[in-house]
Amino acid sequence: MTARIPVGLSTASVYPQPAGAAFEIASELGYDGVELMVWADPVSQDIRAVDRLSARTGMPVLAVHAPCLLISQRVWSPDPAERLRRSVRAAADLGASTVVLHPPFRWQRKYADGFAELVSSLEDESGIAIAVENMFPVRRPLGRGRSVEMNAFKPSVDPTDVGHANYTLDLSHSAAAHMDALELAKRMGDGLRHIHLADGSGAPKDEHMVPGRGTQPCAELCEMLARSGFDGQVVLEVNTRRAGTPAGRREMLAEALLFARLHLDWAAEGGAGKARPGVSR
Repeated sequence: MTARIPVGLSTASVYPQPAGAAFEIASELGYDGVELMVWADPVSQDIRAVDRLSARTGMPVLAVHAPCLLISQRVWSPDPAERLRRSVRAAADLGASTVVLHPPFRWQRKYADGFAELVSSLEDESGIAIAVENMFPVRRPLGRGRSVEMNAFKPSVDPTDVGHANYTLDLSHSAAAHMDALELAKRMGDGLRHIHLADGSGAPKDEHMVPGRGTQPCAELCEMLARSGFDGQVVLEVNTRRAGTPAGRREMLAEALLFARLHLDWAAEGGAGKARPGVSR
């Protein structure tokens, strides 16, 4: 029997609530664990506090997302290499098997030049997978319906251009980049370690919609993973800031979990004699 793929909840999915709320909601809704986004939230930076949250809620930390957003450039250290090292240590302390990492920004020249070697050496030393994530370009409007596309990452938004041992595939990012997520998954191949399951409309921004509400092949990807013997993790990283109320946020995150489980389990069971599942709202 194929092992069930764990489905986790990113602590970013409860923003502006703190990390503790994500652990509580994940436990209440029946998620398999949590991905810790390390950023401005003080609790996310305190690994002992996170460990206590994990123990109290029974939610393991499946992955640690290194602080590499623009808003977290000084969390733990202004040196991106040191932030990565601390993320790997945090993952080891929390029992997480994966660190999620963005490619370097173009202006981080020294870090970018040694990035692939640093990632590889830390993986060898720690035994933790450092899964480099696909990103998306920024489109700056020029007026009169024109825009210019700018790549903030070196060498590109596609980590397969460099080649790493492990990857994170984010479907909201593939939507914003107008990339074929299924083709990208195939290029990542056996290195595909981690999924940020979310949706997007193709707008030039990072939408992180509930899967099934946009244009991305979220169902097809889940089914492909289940049939291929994928041994990584699927994490819901969705934007719930417009939920309005805590109850509305829970409804969105319950819908996201239901979507993932329906498609993963349907495919794992072969889909024999059953219609492809759908999620109604």
